[in-house]
Amino acid sequence: MTRRWSMIFARPARLVQSLAALFALAVVLAVPARAQLAPETFEIGLSTEEIGITSDFTGARLVVFGALDNADGRILREQRYDIVVALIGPRRPVVVREKERTLGLWINRGSESFAAPPASYALASTRPLADIMSEANRVNLSIGIADLRLGGGGEPVADDDGQTVVPNRDEYATALRRIRENNGLYNQRFGSVQFVSPTLFRADLQLPAGLPTGEHTVRAYLFRQGVFIRGSTASLTVVKTGFESFISGFAADHGILYGFAAVILAIFTGWFGRILFKRD
Repeated sequence: MTRRWSMIFARPARLVQSLAALFALAVVLAVPARAQLAPETFEIGLSTEEIGITSDFTGARLVVFGALDNADGRILREQRYDIVVALIGPRRPVVVREKERTLGLWINRGSESFAAPPASYALASTRPLADIMSEANRVNLSIGIADLRLGGGGEPVADDDGQTVVPNRDEYATALRRIRENNGLYNQRFGSVQFVSPTLFRADLQLPAGLPTGEHTVRAYLFRQGVFIRGSTASLTVVKTGFESFISGFAADHGILYGFAAVILAIFTGWFGRILFKRD
């Protein structure tokens, strides 16, 4: 009788031990699974944080480096991660005017003011934007020249910096984009972001000769299979250097003296030119 009761009580004990072992195994197996499900993160760095503009400045190239962490190995092998990097210049108001030739004279037909268009814009991406994301994402994130927020007519919205700007696609906005593309101030290059290792990437941004001075924002976007995951931001400062910087600073700090000096220099130049090219 004692032996039979011992066997009856031993079975539930073994069952509890088995369940505990299974639970411990499930916990061990779940830890890597949760780590695998951790969200991707990435950081960026710049080849330089300041660019100096001199009188012979003809443009430059900015290299943006980045590292992708917690990436899904399968998606990496399938090359379904995409990176878009944009250099956004300082936002300054501008007026676009439409002119029409009438009786041999160019007359203004109309105009439109844009409150906050970027003075410059350079973009690099792993693939064409249409292959990376939908049009709705391009508009919401203000990615690409065609969907860049300019701050013209339409309903106002707030960009990532809290500034109130609006998407605009009318003929004036198209003209502004076209003018700045022709001047090299707006440019975008697809395929210029490359993964140099499974988790490291680099982007090459082309900066124009007319690069405006001021604070520029480098903004990187991470997409996984067409879905926006997260962004990362860095700052770039563009300043004038050398003699041009001295003249610009003197004009800003001593406007009256600069005006007198400019008038005297003009008079002297005219007088000297007259003496130099005087005909007897």
